[in-house]
Amino acid sequence: MKLFVFEHCPFCVRAMMTANYKKLDVAIDYLQNHDVDARIEKVGANMVPILQKPDGSYMGESLDIVAYLDTLDSTTHLAPASKETTIDAWKKKIRPYEGPLVHPRWMKINLPEFQSDEAKAWYTKNKSTMIGMTFEKALEHSAEYIQQVNQLLKEVDWLALPSEKSHSLSYDDILTYPTLRNLTVIKGIEFPARVRQYIDEVTELTHIPVYDSVAV
Repeated sequence: MKLFVFEHCPFCVRAMMTANYKKLDVAIDYLQNHDVDARIEKVGANMVPILQKPDGSYMGESLDIVAYLDTLDSTTHLAPASKETTIDAWKKKIRPYEGPLVHPRWMKINLPEFQSDEAKAWYTKNKSTMIGMTFEKALEHSAEYIQQVNQLLKEVDWLALPSEKSHSLSYDDILTYPTLRNLTVIKGIEFPARVRQYIDEVTELTHIPVYDSVAV
């Protein structure tokens, strides 16, 4: 099997988390960000992640891929979500600040999906439109946005540490961890102690890279 992904993409992180947690034999293929045709030819739409199944067919939609990978064998399965509404509400609160903070910073570190000027330009154009400002302007407002995110991180009170549940994961983790992990690319983010412990424990279980050492 093969997963076609972007390393920065939170939806891709969901799929990679599951594959690694389940210790499945899944190869990772990093697509170039601007190569829309490579996605469309597989699933008929510009989306990632994309899973190539053992029979050679492709499937998209991150949670569908998670469910497929989770039920491939008889090993421990992801527990059902119990905090989905709470998680969704919190992510809506953080979204206005998260985008302007993380999108420009992906251009300042070395990620496999941005290995050409064309890939970087395509991403910059599209995400600048999405956040309604240039990346330069977004970076100028970093201190303001970081303050808002740090305040919102204090509201994260639903986390169950893997160490508190026999080092297992649930769909709550699939929905929560990618957002928290991506915030590690932002210098100045202040994770409450329990949130930091949660990130570290899930990272250990899933081997998803974090960005503290290259934070901008």
